[in-house]
Amino acid sequence: MPRLFGTDGIRGIANVELKPTTAYALGRATAHRLVGGRGAIIVGQDTRRSCDLFVAAITAGATSLGTDVHRAGVVPTPALAFLAATGAYAAGIMVSASHNPAADNGLKVLDRDGLKLDDTMEDELEQLIWRTEELGGVGNDDLGVAVDARDRVTAYVMHRMRLAAAIAGGGIRIILDAANGSGSAVAPDILAATGASVEVINAAPDGTNINLHCGATDPAGLARAVAERGADVGFALDGDADRLVAVDAAGRIVDGDQVLGILALERLGRDALDGRTLVVSVLSNGGLQRAVEAAGGTVVRTPVGDKYIFDGMKVSGAGLGGEKSGHVIVREH
Repeated sequence: MPRLFGTDGIRGIANVELKPTTAYALGRATAHRLVGGRGAIIVGQDTRRSCDLFVAAITAGATSLGTDVHRAGVVPTPALAFLAATGAYAAGIMVSASHNPAADNGLKVLDRDGLKLDDTMEDELEQLIWRTEELGGVGNDDLGVAVDARDRVTAYVMHRMRLAAAIAGGGIRIILDAANGSGSAVAPDILAATGASVEVINAAPDGTNINLHCGATDPAGLARAVAERGADVGFALDGDADRLVAVDAAGRIVDGDQVLGILALERLGRDALDGRTLVVSVLSNGGLQRAVEAAGGTVVRTPVGDKYIFDGMKVSGAGLGGEKSGHVIVREH
């Protein structure tokens, strides 16, 4: 039997390969292993039509073992990580298939620090999913409850706006492609806090148009918009807003490796890159490595997957890491 968890959670075509029964069992497994009964987890989602179905199933599973479920609603994956780490939560679960088409969905589990689980813990959860009925249940008086936690997203937005306010963005024209995903509601305000003028495209999610001919996996439309409208820069997110691909003023696409190079070289130039080290996956190009090493930095490579990038950052003491696909991890944040 193939492993249930892939490099970024459990994925599949919603209601076909990935069933609500799996989400129910994952809710129970998470409540049993990471919460231990009474306590709370926080659950977020992107804009896919199937997300409500999976959130409901997770809620049913976790509450059946006495765990409260705080439902944050539509949020970027980085926002859910922030909320899981800054609230009284034992875990978080993000319902999203990231950059994949609308028909797909996925389940990502985060620990109390907002970090993705290691392979060993995922294997433990998987075994609990397969034997979910053995976990039993609690009586009526001890059932968990579902809590509307959408207001908690404001804490994330305010935190990111404070970071953005430190950037002198006045006079800059930005076009933001939100991929009709979960960045649609929060990213414009965060970018505008730099003082820049922000024009937003693809920010009208309808449950079926997430990542459809837009966003980080298809930035051609953004590139045309930047060139035609005379903007200074464009930023394209993916469906759960944990990837970023940029476009320069001439409409040229700037991929994740180039974004990482810009960040690494700027930080090396002012001696502000922890460990003077950048962590990337085995797929990042050699030009990025040569540029960083020429500037006096070190490049460490890991397997594909942002959780492996972060593991490499912890081991090496690096302050920056990411992937060609557009994942960027700035450790101080």
